[in-house]
Amino acid sequence: MDFKMSKMPETTFADLSLADKTAVKKSSIEARRFSDVSTCSFSSTCFTGSSDEDEISPKDNQQRNSAGGTDFCVKSISKSAFGRREIEIAESEMPGIMTLRKRAKDEKPLKGAHIVGCTHVNAQSAVLIETLVQLGASVRWAACNIYSTQNAVAAALADAGIPIFAWRGETEEEFWWCLDRAIHFEGWQPNLILDDGGDATHLMLKKYPDYFKAIRGIVEESVTGVHRLYMLSKSGKLTVPAINVNDSVTKNKFDTFYTCRDSILDSLKRTTDIMFGGKQVVICGYGDVGKGCAQSLKGQGCIVYITEVDPICALQAAMDGFRVVRLNEVIRNVDVVVTATGNKNVITRDHMNRMKNGSILCNMGHSCSEIDVNGLHTPELTWERVRSQVDHIRWPDGRMIILLAEGRLVNLSCSTISSFVVSVASSTQALALIELFSAPGRYKSDVYLLPKKMDEYVASLHLATFDAHLTELTDEQSKFMGLNKAGPFKANYYRY
Repeated sequence: MDFKMSKMPETTFADLSLADKTAVKKSSIEARRFSDVSTCSFSSTCFTGSSDEDEISPKDNQQRNSAGGTDFCVKSISKSAFGRREIEIAESEMPGIMTLRKRAKDEKPLKGAHIVGCTHVNAQSAVLIETLVQLGASVRWAACNIYSTQNAVAAALADAGIPIFAWRGETEEEFWWCLDRAIHFEGWQPNLILDDGGDATHLMLKKYPDYFKAIRGIVEESVTGVHRLYMLSKSGKLTVPAINVNDSVTKNKFDTFYTCRDSILDSLKRTTDIMFGGKQVVICGYGDVGKGCAQSLKGQGCIVYITEVDPICALQAAMDGFRVVRLNEVIRNVDVVVTATGNKNVITRDHMNRMKNGSILCNMGHSCSEIDVNGLHTPELTWERVRSQVDHIRWPDGRMIILLAEGRLVNLSCSTISSFVVSVASSTQALALIELFSAPGRYKSDVYLLPKKMDEYVASLHLATFDAHLTELTDEQSKFMGLNKAGPFKANYYRY
């Protein structure tokens, strides 16, 4: 049978019927509209565009929002409408923080609070920021990560009158400039810090010690930042109370675990188009981040190895069916290396020298120090940017490894995250800020965990989404267990 294609006769626009002409014009308009929208979407949420490589720094581009204000610095204020849509979508998936906003906005529990925020700037964090404003706070904001900012969302916040200084692809110098602008503004002095990584706390303590003395409290949500706080406390330099929300049950067991379980696959697939089945993966660290990553990758058919320093976490990994190894035992053979420890130089130049050709290297821990990226900036190695946040690094012998997000947090740099689980963390942060602001003198200069009752309250805010119905204790049962019928239901030492 002859399958040769016959040449189709050419059809011009003039040959079309009136209905066909109308359809062509409509599709052309829709195509232009999609082009306009996708320009924004790829720069803010798709994470595979190249808009972060513009030569002109937003620092040098004076912009005004719709009200004529200039107290902000973002990539392009013109993208605010698209960012507003992103925020509205996130709101529909964040029942906890939205319920908290609705219940507390009339009381204004944060009236008089001046909050400096240094977190990821995306649609989910925007919901938290606008909630704090509706609860009465005055806020100034910067990004904690130079690659995770969604530019359109930052523009939407700026257009709403929120002083925000953040854009995707900041240099190190621009990062500290933005944070300085958020902290220091004439006629405005912060009294609360919401931090993710400890950079706002560090800069204020170092450059604005007088401001730091007036701080009522710090809320910190990352392993790295919490570690910094405990070091300050140990050295006697922490002169204000701080709440460690990273180790609160609702943050640690829900946001950390479930977010990482979902986003590790999304990050790797978007950046490398990897097929997971049969790939050998080593995950450094088996805390809640490592557990989420390991479970997800194992479910896709990967052969997963775990490295650990903690014998308890190592035993958990072994009993979950993973082989616990030392990195040197597997580094030559694995296809993917994922760091999830929050530590320093987990992957060294020596490790990378021995990684096989085409292997992928990324970081899921908060700290940008887990991978010795500086050790790769040597004359004999060639860097090739193949996609936004994807670098091929070539050795003289032709071997190549793929580095994602320059060793920074890969899921927030290269993919999106679940709004629902971020709602859990955001609710925790908001309650911690309210607690510190409304109870001056209750807490001494130390690091505290969120009270168990607040953890349970945050969880309860999210149950309605699943049509979940709690069982209530009888008087006899509550007396037998020695519990209040309204909670808390577990002792502080309980491990969920």
